[in-house]
Amino acid sequence: MRQYVSKQNRALLSELVRTDFKLRYQGSALGYAWSLLRPLLLFVILYVVFVKFLKLGNGIPHYPVYLLFGIVLWNFFNEMTVMSLGSIVGRGDLIRKIRIPRWIIVFSSSLSALINLGLNLVVILVFMLVNHVDLYRTALWLPLILIEIYLFALGLSLFLSAAFVKFRDIGYIWEVIMQAGFYLTPILYPLSRITNVTLQKLLLLNPMAQAIQDARYSTITHETGTIWQVFDGGWYYLIPFIIVAATLVGGLLYFKSQADSFAENI
Repeated sequence: MRQYVSKQNRALLSELVRTDFKLRYQGSALGYAWSLLRPLLLFVILYVVFVKFLKLGNGIPHYPVYLLFGIVLWNFFNEMTVMSLGSIVGRGDLIRKIRIPRWIIVFSSSLSALINLGLNLVVILVFMLVNHVDLYRTALWLPLILIEIYLFALGLSLFLSAAFVKFRDIGYIWEVIMQAGFYLTPILYPLSRITNVTLQKLLLLNPMAQAIQDARYSTITHETGTIWQVFDGGWYYLIPFIIVAATLVGGLLYFKSQADSFAENI
């Protein structure tokens, strides 16, 4: 157990996080500013197309902030899983040279994405102040919702990073899944736009859809459909959390089963 909490491993984790964050923007003129500009530029494009032209946000209070918040949370999930997917292969030289807990590599990628999320949440806060968004007591639930997203992404990251060592096609498959997931998750459009209640229920069984809707409800506007409202209570609202727990446990077990063979398969 000591190897997981030793000072050497903590120092290595810290160095990996710094390196990941520096390399991501190395050579770019704006550097770290891109961590804020990317979601903002995407927001501007989607806002003009889907709000100004298609009028999808009609009836939703503070829809610009509502939209930006969804984009930021999805980008965090996307960034964390995509970065972690190739993390073991990308650190192949390090794995072959020294013996370290393999999970540190995936964990460092997740922390790098978490830093970006923190910066983007500051931007969200500024947007909320500018748009005079009321502060609800339910905002206290936001940290728990963010933990849920993180744990879901971590479970997937552990599985994907281990699977990518043997099956490089995983990268292309995951890219398609993420593109489809972006549009199947109510990020650009309000859930109320979907008139079929059964379809609403199916969409909200996705932990990301449930978490994004809950985050919007707790911080921006209570005129947001949540899984509790759609299912009208009952135990069904627990399904996304069960999926998160199963994904985390499954990812950990699969990663552990493959970790010893990483060096020879990379």
